[in-house]
Amino acid sequence: MVPEPPKYHDARRAATLWCVTPIEWLLAVAISAAPVAELRGGLPYALSRGASPAAAFAVTVLANLVVVPVLLAGLRRMERLLRVWGPAERLMEWVFARTQKKGRWVERFGAVGLILIVAIPLPGTGAWTGAIVSVLLGIPLRRALLLITLGVLMAGVLVLFASLGAFELFGVGR
Repeated sequence: MVPEPPKYHDARRAATLWCVTPIEWLLAVAISAAPVAELRGGLPYALSRGASPAAAFAVTVLANLVVVPVLLAGLRRMERLLRVWGPAERLMEWVFARTQKKGRWVERFGAVGLILIVAIPLPGTGAWTGAIVSVLLGIPLRRALLLITLGVLMAGVLVLFASLGAFELFGVGR
């Protein structure tokens, strides 16, 4: 009789990053750093490719956080550059109008509102939205970075638990 292969959350694989190919890790990083999907897409992808939960969490959360300082520092300059070109200006207006609606949470709930905008794993939320909201509302860079980091960590935990539960439910990774 052939022994059953280890499950994706087997303790023997928990300490290794190498159960996933480098290309799959790069794709998980790219998904996690990109707007819209962010770690909500990168983390389940890494888990589905066989990564241990700890490794998938660490890599995708870090990938999601890498873009935040760049966004916070460069968004104002980028806005001025893009407003010169008509189509880009319309795109910026659309993005800012959508994000301004999310900013009401921050105006109402303060720091907790920004954390929730980032942490709730729904479309239109995440680190990118949190960075844009914090720039639009003039939240100081260090404070915004701290609050967005807390939100990303919370989102990572929520997505990790949801993914592991879904994988167990549907038998993925066995």
